[in-house]
This record gives sequence, C-alpha cells and structure tokens, in this order.
Amino acid sequence: MNPEADHRSEKSKDGGAHYFAKLNPLTIRQRGTKSKALFALALVCFFWGTTWVASKEAVKFMHPLQMAGIRQLLGGLCYLGFFLFKGARWPRGKEWITILVLSFLNFMLSNALSTWGIKYISAGLGAIIGAIFPLWLVIIGLAGTSTKANPKTVFGLLLGFSGICVIFYEHLHDFLDPRFRLGIFLSLASTWSWAFGTLYTKKQAVNFNPYFSLGLQMIISGLLLNMISSVAGTSLPVESLPWQGWAAIAYLVIFGSVISFIAYLYALQNLSTEQASLYAYINPVVAVLLGWMIFEEKLTAFIITGTLITLYGVFLVNRSITRSR
Repeated sequence: MNPEADHRSEKSKDGGAHYFAKLNPLTIRQRGTKSKALFALALVCFFWGTTWVASKEAVKFMHPLQMAGIRQLLGGLCYLGFFLFKGARWPRGKEWITILVLSFLNFMLSNALSTWGIKYISAGLGAIIGAIFPLWLVIIGLAGTSTKANPKTVFGLLLGFSGICVIFYEHLHDFLDPRFRLGIFLSLASTWSWAFGTLYTKKQAVNFNPYFSLGLQMIISGLLLNMISSVAGTSLPVESLPWQGWAAIAYLVIFGSVISFIAYLYALQNLSTEQASLYAYINPVVAVLLGWMIFEEKLTAFIITGTLITLYGVFLVNRSITRSR
C-alpha cells in the first residue's frame, strides 16, 4: 500500500466533492461575494429569458399595449417605492427631460413594440431579434464617426446578420402573412429604439441617478400606454381581464422586473462587465427552448444553427469593441 497515493486519492475526492458543493444554490449564503454574484447572474439569465414566454402568454388575453402598460406601471411603482424608501432624491430641472426621453425610447417604444411583436411571431424568434441590438450600436457608431471599423467587428456584424438569415430561411413562407411581417417589423423597431436609448443613457448617465429614474420612466410610459390603449378602444376593463393574464403580468413584474433587476445590479457590481453581459447570449436560448416546450414552437436545425451563429456574431462584436476600448 502507498499511504501517499491514498492521501492524494482522498484529497482528490474531497476536492471533487467541494467543487460540486459550490454548485448547490441552497448554500449560497455561506459563500463568497463572487459566488453570490454568479448565482445572481444565473437568475438573470433564466428569468429574463422567460419574460418572452410570459409576455407571449399575456398577449393572448389582452392587447399588447395594455399589457405592457400595466406591467410597466406596476413594476415602476415597485422601483419608485424602493428608492424613495432608500432616500433617493427626486430629479430636478433638466433631469426630467432625460427621463422623459428614455421613457419614450426604452419603454413606450422598445418594450411596448417588442411585446406587440411577439403577438404575431414566436417568443423565441422575438428574443433572438432582441439580442441583435448591439449590432445596431456599432452601425450607429460607425455612421456617426469617421473611424474605420475593426475587421473583427465587421466580421461579427456579418456573422450576426447571416445567422438571422439562416433562421428566417424556414420562415420564408410566413412572410406571406401580413401579421408575421408586422411582428418582425415591430420587433426590429424595438431593437432600434433600445439602441438609441442605450446610447442616450450612456451620454446622460453622469447627470442623474439612472436606477431611480428607471421607476419613473416605467410609471410615465405605463400611464401613457394605458391611455393610448384606452383612447384607441383596444383596452379591456381591468376587472374583466382573466386570471391567466394577471398571472403572466404578476410573473413579469415580480420575476422579470424586480428580482431580475436587483440580481443584475448585484452581478454588475461584483463581476466584470464581460461576465455580466453573458445574460444577453443565454436569454434567447432560454426563450427558444421554453417556447418549444410550452407553446410547441418550431425548433429545427436551421433555428438552432442560426441562433448560435447570431449570438456568436454579437459576442465577437462586443468583444472587439471592449478590446479596442
């Protein structure tokens, strides 16, 4: 017998057990900050991926603008109450202009349009289209400057859009349906608005508290969306909304907005930006798989391959931009 070998064997076993113990979410409070941050990021990856499926369920029972308005209003009230409890100061003067602009770009347009879009297309396809907004950031940036594009950035752009083409190969016949075309246009328009909102936020963030203003943005847009839906005659009386619609909205507010946003802030504060941004590549995968399992949405080799190509293209774009900075 070799005592030293036996000791190494036991150490190896202990090390393996220790490694797998780290994966147990029930012991998360006993671990370090980084482990908690990774767990928070995992929550974001899952819950923000499920919001596409929950939204798809909710728009079965009410108009998408009314649904988005109710969700934003309730979520905004949660954020507003939290930050007022923490003693955040109210915006002043010109800060309200920034809040109104972001409310229009990020919620009245981006969130509402993406919600409206998935009424006519699958939740998975909506999530994939939503994931390409970083490509628009690069295109807008290149259009606004004389700086030459990094070859890797250009390759990532081409790869991302080619992945979308692979996905749409199986949907060519669907373009004969005007509702499908409308869903694609609304989903694309939401990514354009989100890209402009992201750039505007980056420019103005030093002048106001972006986290407290998030609740204000949601409340403002929520009130306006409900008003628009009511004037257009597309809203249903609140008391007549079925429980399934309310259940989907409750899920979106609690898990899609409050818990996920808190988890994302924690992950952002304790992980690198590159690590925290991983959610953008996982969310569409979660949405595609859940859409396939819950709504029996098509999951073919073209969709799987196109999704992977698109997300890899977005990854290359983000990576090349980060390294150039």
